[in-house]
Amino acid sequence: MTKTEEEFEIVTKRCRDIYKKKSRDYGTSWRILRLPSLTDQIFIKANRIRSIEETGENKIGDDVRGEYIAMVNYAVMALIQLHATPDMPDELPLDTAMELYDKHLHRTVALMLDKNHDYGEAWRQMRVSSMTDLILMKLKRIKQIEDNDGHTIISEGVEGGYMDIINYSLFCLIRLGESNE
Repeated sequence: MTKTEEEFEIVTKRCRDIYKKKSRDYGTSWRILRLPSLTDQIFIKANRIRSIEETGENKIGDDVRGEYIAMVNYAVMALIQLHATPDMPDELPLDTAMELYDKHLHRTVALMLDKNHDYGEAWRQMRVSSMTDLILMKLKRIKQIEDNDGHTIISEGVEGGYMDIINYSLFCLIRLGESNE
């Protein structure tokens, strides 16, 4: 296992743990949300991070790591919603919710490993603020595709955007962990 795979395992475990605990507390109430609502939830989190990065002020006091974790989890929820069948109930048993989470997260991490190979771990040389900007750009693209009723001419659809948001958020969590060591 490579260093990147080990680091991803650590941060994805943390995200998964929070998703599971919140699923125990709230069930899958998020299943009522349409994709644009999930996109907007991710946008709110990314916009807060950028505001903190630009101003240096954090009046709420919540650590930005929690916002990156939330973006991972909301994006996984979006992938689940994107692939939901019409007969899927709003309230999912915890085991089912976790199986779907693991399925989409596993696919996303596999994509990251392929891209990471081709890009030569360039993310390690990037600023966290640049990755925040890339997340915001992906969100603008997703919103445009949503406004176009999901139609694209040449671009990837929303699925790839959500997967990239997950991976950039995980990269940020890893980088933020490195900065505290």
